[in-house]
Amino acid sequence: MKFSMADYQLDGKVALITGAVYGIGFEIARGLSQAGATIVFNSSRQASVDKGLSAYEVAGVKAHGYVFDVTDEVAVQAAIKQIETDVGSIDILVNNAGIIKRIPMVDMAVSDFRQVIDVDLTGPFIMSKAVIPSMIAKGGGKIINICSMMSELGRETVSAYAAAKGGLKMLTRNIASEYGIYNIQCNGIGPGYVATPQTAPLREDGHPFNNFILAKTPANRWGQPCDLAGPAVFLASRASDFVNGHVLYVDGGILAYIGKQA
Repeated sequence: MKFSMADYQLDGKVALITGAVYGIGFEIARGLSQAGATIVFNSSRQASVDKGLSAYEVAGVKAHGYVFDVTDEVAVQAAIKQIETDVGSIDILVNNAGIIKRIPMVDMAVSDFRQVIDVDLTGPFIMSKAVIPSMIAKGGGKIINICSMMSELGRETVSAYAAAKGGLKMLTRNIASEYGIYNIQCNGIGPGYVATPQTAPLREDGHPFNNFILAKTPANRWGQPCDLAGPAVFLASRASDFVNGHVLYVDGGILAYIGKQA
C-alpha cells in the first residue's frame, strides 16, 4: 500500500478529547476537526461544557459536549454509551484532562497527591478501558495520551504530576503492547512549555522563569497550543498505523539540549 496524503484525513471518525474546553485540548480538537473528524469533548461541570460549546461555535467547529468526571468509572461508562447513541462509537480518544499541584513533596498532603494521580493517570485508564471494546469490535482505533516532559524529567514541587505522567507513559506502552494486535495504536504527546493563559505571568519579559525556558529551548520560544494539532492529527490518522507505544515530545528541542552556557 502506497502512502497518500489522504492517509491524514479523518473523515467519518469520531474523536473524543477529554477536558478540551480551552488550551491544548481545544487546539487539538480544532485540528482533528479540520482533518474531518467529528468532535466530542467533556468537562466535569455544565458551565465549562457550555463555555466550550460557545468557543467551538466561534471557531467554526461543530462539537458535542458532555458532562462527566473522567475519574468516575460509572459515569464514564454511561457517557460513552450515550455518545455512541448520539454521535457514534469512538474512533479516536485523546486523554487530555489533567491537573497539577505545585507543592514541595514534604508539604504535600497525601489527598492532594492522590487527586493528581487520580485525574492524570487513573482517568486515562478509565477512559481507555471504556472505549477499547468498541474499538476492537470495529477493527481498530487510536488512543492519544497527553503526557509531559515530566514523563522523563523530575522537577521541584511536581512530585505527584511527574509520578502520574511517568505512569501515563508506561500505560501508553502497555496499551500498545496489549491491544496492538487489534489494530489499536496508543501513543503519547509530550508538550513542552506552552503559552497558555495560565503561564502568561511567567512569560513576561525579564521574568526569571521565562529566561530559564528560553535558554533551555533550542527553538528559543514557548510553544503555542496550535503546535500540538499537527502531531495529534498524525497520531489519530492512518499515517501512524505502524507507530505504537511512542511518546512524541513537542517541546522545541528542550529534552535534547543541555542549555546555554551561563
